[in-house]
Amino acid sequence: MRRFLAATLTVAMTLGPLASAYAAPAAHSGNAPTAGRTSTPIKHLVIIFQENVSFDHYFGTYPNALNPRGEPRFHALRDTPTVNGFTPALLNSNPNLNPANGTGATNPFRLDPAQAWTADQDHDYGPEQAAFDGGLMDLFPLNVGTPGPPPHSGPPVVDTTGLVLGYYDGNTTTAVWNYAQYYAMNDNSYGTTFGPSTPGALNVVSGQTDGVIQNINSDYAVVPDGNGGFSLVSDADPVGDVCSGSSKVQMGGPNVGNLLSAAGVTWGFFEGGFDLTITNPNGTTGCHRSHTSVYVGTPKVDYIPHHQPFQYYASTANLQHTRPTSVAMIGHNGDAANHQYDIHDFFDAVNAGNFPAVSYLKAPGYQDGHAGYSTPLDEQNFIVEVINFLQQQRDWRNTAVVINWDDSDGWYDHQLGQIVNQSQTSQDALNGPGLCGRALPTLAGVTGPHAQGRCGYGPRLPLLVVAPYARHNFVDHTMTDQSSIVRFIEDNWLGGQRIPGSFDAIAGPLNNMFDFNQGQDDRVILDPQTGEVKFADNAASRAAKQAQK
Repeated sequence: MRRFLAATLTVAMTLGPLASAYAAPAAHSGNAPTAGRTSTPIKHLVIIFQENVSFDHYFGTYPNALNPRGEPRFHALRDTPTVNGFTPALLNSNPNLNPANGTGATNPFRLDPAQAWTADQDHDYGPEQAAFDGGLMDLFPLNVGTPGPPPHSGPPVVDTTGLVLGYYDGNTTTAVWNYAQYYAMNDNSYGTTFGPSTPGALNVVSGQTDGVIQNINSDYAVVPDGNGGFSLVSDADPVGDVCSGSSKVQMGGPNVGNLLSAAGVTWGFFEGGFDLTITNPNGTTGCHRSHTSVYVGTPKVDYIPHHQPFQYYASTANLQHTRPTSVAMIGHNGDAANHQYDIHDFFDAVNAGNFPAVSYLKAPGYQDGHAGYSTPLDEQNFIVEVINFLQQQRDWRNTAVVINWDDSDGWYDHQLGQIVNQSQTSQDALNGPGLCGRALPTLAGVTGPHAQGRCGYGPRLPLLVVAPYARHNFVDHTMTDQSSIVRFIEDNWLGGQRIPGSFDAIAGPLNNMFDFNQGQDDRVILDPQTGEVKFADNAASRAAKQAQK
C-alpha cells in the first residue's frame, strides 16, 4: 500500500479586562495545557472550511443516488446507516408547496452534475429566519429563493425562486458521500447562528459574534447586543486588511488562535490568495489574484477578506499579508506572519516536516463551493486533493480532517435546530417581526451577559470527519454546531479552556464521531475529478470485501 501511495499528488490594541487571555491561559476546568500534549490520539487537526451548503442540499437522499447513465456512480456500502434526510412526504408533499411562495412553490428536486453551477441564494440573518416561519420550514422560496439562471438547464422551476429547493445526490457530491461511507458524518450539526459567511467564520474560530469594537460603513451588518455593544449579523471585511473593501468591522475579545499561541501549540489559517507576491497563470497578482472555474467560466478572486476570521482581531491579524520568514516558522509564534498564510504554505510546511497541530484551510474562491461563483465539482477537487495529500504523510495515523461549511446559502433544509439563544432585534424574524423566541435567558455555562443578535442555532449544515480514528460508515446524531470545533481544540490541546461569551461552553462534542481505540492506518484515495474511489484500505472496505466472499 505504501508503494502505491509513494507518488506525490498533485498587533497592538487595548483589550481591557480581556488582555490576560492573550498573555496566559485563563481559568478553566481540567488540567493546565502542555504544548504538544493532547487528550486524544489526534495530534494534527485540519479543518477544511467550505462555503454555503445546507445538509439537505448535499445529503437529503443519502445514501441513495439515482445513478443515471453518464454520471459518476455511487453505490452505498452494505449496512450504511440512514440519515435525517428527505422522507417520501417531504419529497412529494413538501411544506414549500405553500401558495405564499407563488411560482416558486415546489417540492424538492434533484440537480445533476450539468446543473452544478447555480445562482446564489439569499442567506442573510433575518431572511433565513423568516424562511423557517416559526419552525414550519415552508417559506424558503418567498424569503431566500433566488431564481436562475444559472443553471441553464433543468425543469422550469430552476428559473423561479423555487430553485432554493434543489438538491444534489451522490452522482454530483460523490466525494463527500464517499467520505461519509468510509468515515463519519453528523446529521444534526448547525450554524452557531443564522446569517452569512462572516458570522460563520467567526463562530468556527471563537464561537462568538458579539464584541464588534469598530464599524466602518457597516451599520447594516451589526445590531445592538443589549449591553452597550454590538453583535455581527452580516458580511463585512476586516478593518485594516489591505484587500478589504469599504465596509469593515473589527472584533474585540479572544479567539482560539490566542489560546493556542499562549499554550505554545502550533497553528495557522491558510487561505487561497493570501500570498500577494504570487502572479497567477492568468497574470493576476496581489489582492486581485484569480482563477476561473471551468464550470462557471468567469474569474473569481482567490482571497476573499470576509472569509478570513482571524483578520478581524488585532491580536491575530496579518493585515499586510506579510510572508513567514521561513517554512520552518509556519505555525509558530515569532514572526510578522502571525499564523496567517496562503494555502500553498500549508503544503510547503507539511512537505518540509513542519505540520502544525491545528490548521484551518480555506480554498481559493473558485473552489470554495459558494453558489454563484463556484460549484460542488470545484469544491470536490479541492477537498480530495487535500485529503489525498494528507493520506500520504507519515503523520496521517494521528491526523483528523473535519470538513464543514460556513452557512447554508439559504438552501432548503427541513430540520429546525434547537434555539439555544433567543434574540429580539430589528433583524430577527423567526417567529414574527423582531422576534427569535420571546424570552432572553442567560445561557447556562456561557460566561457574561446575554447578547442579542445571536439567534441560533441556525440552519443545519453538513459535518464530516475523515481520519484513521473516525468511526467507519457512521452517522452521528449528537447535536453540534460550528463552535464544536473550537471546543474540540480546547479539550484536546488546552485542558478544557473556554472563551468568554463563546458558545463553546454549550457546544456538543465531536468525540462521538471517533473511536480512539481503533487507530488503524486507514486510507481511502478518491479521484479529484469524479469523487469516485480509486483505492481503499479501511475497515468499512475490508468488511465489504469480506461480505462479498
